[in-house]
Formats: sequence, structure tokens, C-alpha cells
Amino acid sequence: MKRSKGLVVLIIMMLSVSIPFQVINGKMSFISSNSTSRFINDLYADLQLDALGLDVAIFKTALEGHQKLDHENKLSASNLVTIVDLSQPSTNKRMYIVDLKSRKLLFNTYVAHGKNSGDLYATHFSNIPSSLQSSLGFYVTGNVYNGKHGLSLQLLGQEPGFNDEALDRAIVLHGADYVSESFIKNTGRLGRSFGCPAVASELATPIINTIHDGSCLFVYFPDPIYFKKSILASISRD
Repeated sequence: MKRSKGLVVLIIMMLSVSIPFQVINGKMSFISSNSTSRFINDLYADLQLDALGLDVAIFKTALEGHQKLDHENKLSASNLVTIVDLSQPSTNKRMYIVDLKSRKLLFNTYVAHGKNSGDLYATHFSNIPSSLQSSLGFYVTGNVYNGKHGLSLQLLGQEPGFNDEALDRAIVLHGADYVSESFIKNTGRLGRSFGCPAVASELATPIINTIHDGSCLFVYFPDPIYFKKSILASISRD
């Protein structure tokens, strides 16, 4: 009886935020492909992500990969999705953190790419240790710790061959002084990391405290090899 009441409460909560989910075997799922498209398009429009530079196809890819991870019981903070769009130059605010339940854009800010991935644009990616390149694909956020960059967040790569070496490579989310508008003004681009998605020093703590321990993070670039081989990013690209 208690379980039934809990299920009713969960359904009411989901309906109250207009998310077209149903519960199957204890997991939330989009009711249909049509409702999925409506939800994504409506949320995309409500958050004005087009004006903020994020393509709707990237948003859809991120949410569908997020749902797959959730169905695999890998997300304990399934209301959150973080998108890092490395098809944009580093002078753009190309990190987007969305709360799907409250339908809010929590952060839209600058994020660095790896030193050997490119200058203004990231064009090269690697899963190899010491490559100093960014790695594409889906991650699940892990533990918070204090390291050489201060408060940092472990990233657990979910895609073999693309980012599953992230933990061994110490690819983490951390703050950096070279992620700032003043650095852009002086150099024409952000500074670059050793492969980590570094954010502004003043935003590292609030971002890490928001997305730590079991949320989805997606690093995007229209790489044909990645989209051909990825299981989580199932949308084909030209």
C-alpha cells in the first residue's frame, strides 16, 4: 500500500512539471517518441537554448543518452544533465546545465578544452593518457575532492574507447584562472587544460556542488567515428 501511494505521488510530481514520463519496472521513461519530441522541443524553447547557441539536435542527443544511462541505473541525480558543446569556440558560453524536473537552466558558462585538442576550437580528441586532449561522450559525475586545482569533481567515462580512461587520466571538472573573459580579451580564446572541462574559478564550487554524485555530463563534437560507434549517442550525423 505504501509503495502504491509513493508511485501515485511520483506520477503527480512528474505531471506537475509537464514531463511526459511513465514508470516501467520502477524506472522513468518517455511515454512515446512523439511525447519525447514534444518535451524536448518545448523545454528547448522555454529555456531559449537556441539564442544561447545550443542546437536542438545536440540537446536531443544529450537527453536520449541521459535516459539510457538512467535506465541502466547509473544516475542517482537523474534530474540533471550537463552539456559541453565543443563544436562552439571557447569564447562562447558552451556549457549548459539543465534541471529537467524544475525545467530550469542552472548554468550557462565558459568551459575549457584540452591543450592538444585545438586553440580557439577543439578539433582533436583522445582517450589516451598524456594526450592532453579532451574526450568525447557521456560521463557520470563521481566524487568531490580537493586536489591541485582546489575543489574538483571526478568524471566517470561511460564509453569504451572514447572516455573510459578518464578516471586514470585524472580528467575532472575543476576551476581555473584561465577560464575568464579577461583571458579571452587578452588572447582571443580561453586558456586550455590538460583535457579537463575546466570552468571559471568562482563557478567551480557551485557547479560541482550542483552536479556531483551521479548526474549525466555529455561532451559533444560532430565526430563521425564517435557517432558511428557510440551506443549512448544514437543519432547519426553528417
